[in-house]
Amino acid sequence: MSTGGMSLRSVLPEIVLLIGALGILLFALFASRRAQRFAAHLSLLVLAASAASTWFVVGASQPTTFFGTYAVDGAAVWGKLIILVTTALAVLLSYEWFAADPRRGELYTLLLLSALGAVLLAGATDLMEMVLGILLSSATGYVLASYHRRSARAAEAAMKYYLLGALATGFMLFGVVLLFGMSGSTLFSALRGTLGGADAWALAVAVGLVAIGLSFKIGAFPAYAWVPDVADGAPAPMAAFLTAAPKVGALIVLARLAAALPAADVGWRPLVAVLAAVTMTLGNLAALRQDDVRRLLGWSSISQAGYALMAVVALGRSSLAVPALIYFVGAYVLGNLAAFGVVVELRGLADCHLYGGLSRARPWLALTLVVAFLSFVGVPPLAGFVGKLALFAATIEAGYTWLAVLAAANSVLSLAYYLRVLGPVYLGQPGPEVAATMGPWARIGTYVPAAALVVLGIAAQPLWHSLVGAGLYPL
Repeated sequence: MSTGGMSLRSVLPEIVLLIGALGILLFALFASRRAQRFAAHLSLLVLAASAASTWFVVGASQPTTFFGTYAVDGAAVWGKLIILVTTALAVLLSYEWFAADPRRGELYTLLLLSALGAVLLAGATDLMEMVLGILLSSATGYVLASYHRRSARAAEAAMKYYLLGALATGFMLFGVVLLFGMSGSTLFSALRGTLGGADAWALAVAVGLVAIGLSFKIGAFPAYAWVPDVADGAPAPMAAFLTAAPKVGALIVLARLAAALPAADVGWRPLVAVLAAVTMTLGNLAALRQDDVRRLLGWSSISQAGYALMAVVALGRSSLAVPALIYFVGAYVLGNLAAFGVVVELRGLADCHLYGGLSRARPWLALTLVVAFLSFVGVPPLAGFVGKLALFAATIEAGYTWLAVLAAANSVLSLAYYLRVLGPVYLGQPGPEVAATMGPWARIGTYVPAAALVVLGIAAQPLWHSLVGAGLYPL
């Protein structure tokens, strides 16, 4: 299969993001403190232009560009769009949150560069390209997590995020070096043919080390511990972004790498299945003990990562695997942003007991929380239901019925901790904590993803048909 030469048109969305980020940085350096707010407007324009430029990538004649190192297939395009939408909603949530921050213009540069790292991950078909995407996404993510530099909680969250990220990335680099040494190439397309005769133990160690690095970005076992701390300590709009956007890119690149490995020699499918089972179960069990809504959302994010890994297990055995992965992560991202949007609108309110009477004081915010949580569980007619149904069908078709049963049991279990929050919302008495809200920008960033969950759940068929044809190179 031809992998294509060098086409700048194929990477136009990435170029727009990069140039836009640098332009906003220059603007922030010279603009007055009062004018810093316009950086948010500029970032939304950049994101819209980047999303529009994906039109030039759709229907590319070759699945990759730049001599096989970068994908322009359907999975890359959809992953790119999901990440760009996530970033745009994070900008909306952050506008009033950072209104008093004199450095907020720089924030949007970091946000766009972090989104660029996630986009590079979604399109990576080369080990070094994968490393580049992880490093760019992580380096900017550490700063975003600690942007409230006077906050001890933000500093602690960022430090844990950084230390775990440095450790996981180090493991991954060792694994990449081993894979390169055994195969003689960093291209995913070359791994299947060159690793067939490699030493089984060395290959298992290499794949395991790379899996640790990717599990950090996905927020899955074993490198998951940063997620609840970042969800709790980072600025709430950045927590919404950091627990969603990098996960999309990392899941797609993991799927690409798994599809490129020789299954008979590596045995990656049982490994990913175990990681999925442990991740979803651990996330749900830990969430049962949480009274802090933000930490609860962090543990919920871990459990959702476990569900998403089911699609990777089904790769090559079910035609539903790729569309199920894309649909599910899209639904998760929308639900995550809607739930964190409620936290932002309530000015960072985290104690679930203080959410009492929210349905009386702010009925639309309460309904948004219900929609987000029920979508996480997979209740019809929301988008999360369609995503989980597709995941279950793909997993069963791949021969992993036990994993689908475990996922269904975990979904039922998750109702317990979601209802612990929703109970006071509808049965409690409103207090002064739920009276104040953030502002119109945050309100838009909260209600839009919640409405999208309903629309994409009810009108799922057209979107699903467009996803069915989404290819995943090198499958």
